[in-house]
Amino acid sequence: MNFRKLFIILGLFICTVSYSQNKQILYGFAEMPNTLMLNPGAETNFKYHAGIPFLSGLSLNIGSSEATISDLFLADNSSFTLKFKNLIGKLTERDFLDLNTKVEILNAGYRLNEKMYLSFGLYQEIDFIGYYPDDIVSSLFYGNGTNVDKTIYFSQLKFRGDVIGVIHAGLSYKVNKKLNIGGRFKIYSGSLYMSSKNNSGTFSTIKGDNNIYKSYLSNININFNTSGLLDDNNRINVGVKDVIGNTFLSKNIGVGFDLGFTYHYTPQIEFTGSILDVGFISYSKNVKNLSLVGNHQFDGVEVQFDENNTDYWSPINKDYLAELDSEFKANIPREITTNSFISWRPIKFNGAVRYSFGRARTNKECYDETYKEYYNNSVGFQLYAITRPLSTQIAATMFFEKSIGEKFSAKFTYTANDYSMSNIGVGVSTQIGIFQMYGMVDNVFKLSDLTEAKSASLQFGFNLIFD
Repeated sequence: MNFRKLFIILGLFICTVSYSQNKQILYGFAEMPNTLMLNPGAETNFKYHAGIPFLSGLSLNIGSSEATISDLFLADNSSFTLKFKNLIGKLTERDFLDLNTKVEILNAGYRLNEKMYLSFGLYQEIDFIGYYPDDIVSSLFYGNGTNVDKTIYFSQLKFRGDVIGVIHAGLSYKVNKKLNIGGRFKIYSGSLYMSSKNNSGTFSTIKGDNNIYKSYLSNININFNTSGLLDDNNRINVGVKDVIGNTFLSKNIGVGFDLGFTYHYTPQIEFTGSILDVGFISYSKNVKNLSLVGNHQFDGVEVQFDENNTDYWSPINKDYLAELDSEFKANIPREITTNSFISWRPIKFNGAVRYSFGRARTNKECYDETYKEYYNNSVGFQLYAITRPLSTQIAATMFFEKSIGEKFSAKFTYTANDYSMSNIGVGVSTQIGIFQMYGMVDNVFKLSDLTEAKSASLQFGFNLIFD
């Protein structure tokens, strides 16, 4: 396999696999302390909690808006090349990679009084989104010959990714028996960042006079912003130790906040909502910004060979590639700057309505302000949205939650999103003494054969809860 095909396959894999930030099973589930990270206005009824370091909240979500592993590696009589052509034939510029992983390094909380519960901690987050550049991949794979008179748009080149550390503190406040509100303040520390967006320009090929093809790069304006990615020689040099070490010690600092609420319309009807990560990071450390601006016409190269030379692959004009490179740099120069820039965090929205029914039980604590009735069963509907460069991504979830006693709960979800219209999820939470643990999995009907799944998700955590 040549390097061009290897590059295309790697790029295709990156641009079709996606990780979702939506945690629809965890949101509002079993009133665990981890739900405060999705809604700072969620209700709590314990005195204090402490998450097991590095294990209080771990999540892995993987999916694809269109492709599956079997599209390329299914054992049938079709060749890999044919499978690959079929796959890129059905992908469009709206298919994307959306990666988010989060590790809660520390998560703890303490009840200040009947009305207020303070929670705090720190976590590390990786966030990336990249859209599939349909025109560019097709041009690289098929070459100019099949793209004559076709315009390739560099505006399809869109991606953004970072590795950050977050220190946070939040307060959940009980206004009255019906309303609970909350907020969380965050300090961001940026370790690694890369993005390319708002690009423009086109590449087109027509039949020329002197050579077979004539190509045009018109109105090129391509930008890359990076921090912690390139070394002094402008080469990609990312050290794992440096990335981890700079997660909480970086000079790339930002701030943000979360807001949320819980409102009991009646004892059995509940509304909740939250807005998360309204904030930014100012990048000024290890910054390298690259830009390509200009126009270029390429008439092709006539490679001349010596007819008397038995080595057919030894051209007379051996410097033609260097000449091409020099001509390209003269017409579309590359500029590298170290100017600081601001990156806004992707804002997330959650909203849900819940109806509870069945056998009622009293609150765990006898605080007058936090008293409410609990029911063994509940059903509801949730909406989730996140702002992204191309468009806002939306997911809708219906759920059923069942409690057995006060220490065990199960939740079942059906979610429709960009990956699937038939995603079934299951989550369980149990508490033994002060030790509480939970586990959740998405797309359960595809677990027996993940090669056919467009998405899969796993979440788990361990906490110490003191009632």
